[in-house]
Amino acid sequence: MPRTRQLDPVEIRVLGALLEKQQTTPDAYPLTTHALIAACNQKSNRDPVTELTETQVVEALDRLREDVLVWRSESARTERWAQRLDRRWELDPRAKAVMTLLLLRGPQTPGELRTRSDRLHAFESVAEVEETLQRLSLGIDALVRQLPRQPGQREARWTHLAGDGVDAGESGAGAETSGPEPIEPERPSAVAAAAPRAAASAAPAAAERLDRLEAAVRRLESTVAALESQLNDLRADLGVE
Repeated sequence: MPRTRQLDPVEIRVLGALLEKQQTTPDAYPLTTHALIAACNQKSNRDPVTELTETQVVEALDRLREDVLVWRSESARTERWAQRLDRRWELDPRAKAVMTLLLLRGPQTPGELRTRSDRLHAFESVAEVEETLQRLSLGIDALVRQLPRQPGQREARWTHLAGDGVDAGESGAGAETSGPEPIEPERPSAVAAAAPRAAASAAPAAAERLDRLEAAVRRLESTVAALESQLNDLRADLGVE
């Protein structure tokens, strides 16, 4: 089980983009909302490529902020967003690079992860990537798992356990085959298709937040009433009207 609730595809893309930009363009980090939207929807180093709207990204940020997985900082000009996932999941630089790639590109082999990680972390060997994956796969808080090797694949792929960003059983991302890949009809991106699910899952979360707020208000009312009672008793003792 990951060290957090299961994330929806939009949240996974947002966190992956924040992790990536923190490592590759630290001078521009934290990101403005518009920069984050562009990072989520960029055409390179993404699988699937998405066209998330500002509403989808902002709503995902609100949910992630509730879980303290992102943090908002406000300057004189604009608000900016930073991720807290590396602290929550206790990621060192190697683990952070691996998780960034898995969140942004779905299941991949250790060899692919090493090749694609140059701007994130310079792994000395595929064995170092494999050691990192094995470490992340241990315990009840495992963050990754190895997928069964499919027919025609020379290496097994690894996937993250953060949520349903991409169906690991159906995705062909990162697969190495011995022959040409079949041509499949174009289908909607996993993130776009899952957006209605993300919106639906936000409704119970909003209800839970409302319940917590109402409970907090009731506690405050009770505290105020107790203070008023104590004040009245003190006035009576002092003979003050």
